[in-house]
Amino acid sequence: MARKQFRIGVMFSTTGSYSVVARSMLNGALLAFREIDAAASAMSLQPIVVDPSGDLGRYRALSLELLGSGIRHVVGCYTSSSRKEVIPCFEKHDGLLWYPSHYEGFESSDNVIYTGAAPNQHVLPLVDYLASRIGSRAFCVGSNYIWAWENNRIFREALTACGGTVLAERYLSVGDTEFDQVITAILDARPNFVFNNLIGTSAYAFFRTFRAACRARGINQASEIPVASCTLSEPELPEIGADAVDGHLSSSVYFSSLNSPENAAFIRAYAAAFPAGPVSSADAEASYIAVKLLAAALEQAATDDARTVRAAVGNQRLVAPQGEVRIDPQTFHAWLTPRIGRSAANGQFEVLLEARQPIAPDPYLVQSSPRFASAMRSPLLRVV
Repeated sequence: MARKQFRIGVMFSTTGSYSVVARSMLNGALLAFREIDAAASAMSLQPIVVDPSGDLGRYRALSLELLGSGIRHVVGCYTSSSRKEVIPCFEKHDGLLWYPSHYEGFESSDNVIYTGAAPNQHVLPLVDYLASRIGSRAFCVGSNYIWAWENNRIFREALTACGGTVLAERYLSVGDTEFDQVITAILDARPNFVFNNLIGTSAYAFFRTFRAACRARGINQASEIPVASCTLSEPELPEIGADAVDGHLSSSVYFSSLNSPENAAFIRAYAAAFPAGPVSSADAEASYIAVKLLAAALEQAATDDARTVRAAVGNQRLVAPQGEVRIDPQTFHAWLTPRIGRSAANGQFEVLLEARQPIAPDPYLVQSSPRFASAMRSPLLRVV
């Protein structure tokens, strides 16, 4: 009997300012496709790979091209701006975007399945860790788009509820590498830590420049003013450079240093399939998870109709490299396991803290909002 074949779009910007992470995401997706194709099942998935090169207009055009060709499912996008750009295309043509990146939350679409971390799975654990172990005074920097704006807002509210303070926020264009004024402001303010929402080449340049500026002032940056992120991953550490790679904090649901049989198998298969790199990352694993869950839902649905597959995905369970993962049938976000890691000179992360079990997604912070209650009440404000 011939295997039933489904064409699946794969859309990552493997060229452009954040290409390193995007290439690892593409690798994670392609590894899952290879494993599914090698399995003795009645279904075959054919990846149709496109590269928007970080251009928002290209994201939209390529989405319409894929959907117009009859493809109903696309695994892709890294930045929130690209996701926002293409969602109307999927809603209009009734397709499903499988979005495999951590993001800022506060979004719901019947045409998106989210396999990356929601804010309660990466921002709030990082706030807890920093406020209890590092200090209460933060300086926020970020790339000038929705991810950094919203992440800093959530971070500020959560830190304020813990009794902390955000001293200042600074934003730079995606790809900008001129940090002299920002770093001077940070060193003058002397926060306990920097919360970083820069992406791609901007982030790598910031880590190098900030470490050098601290060294010039006799400051041990890693211990005195650590940089904490929700984006920093293994493929990006070599891009920072050996002189500034260690001592950075990252909140993530996956690190390649995790010690489990499932992760060991994933790392071996990934390295064998992509010896030229980039190495695996949380976003690569989220892409891998997206394809695996999509395949399982397609097999149950026996059709690629978006609504039927969406109904089926809530029944799937996956023992992923990070641990058990499943999609919440109410929010269509994933249950994931939060972790805090610290970068080391060997290009890996030391896991400092991890949740005991997967945490339910809370994209609107409905369940988490009581933690912010003290921040939202003010003796100077009255509603009448």
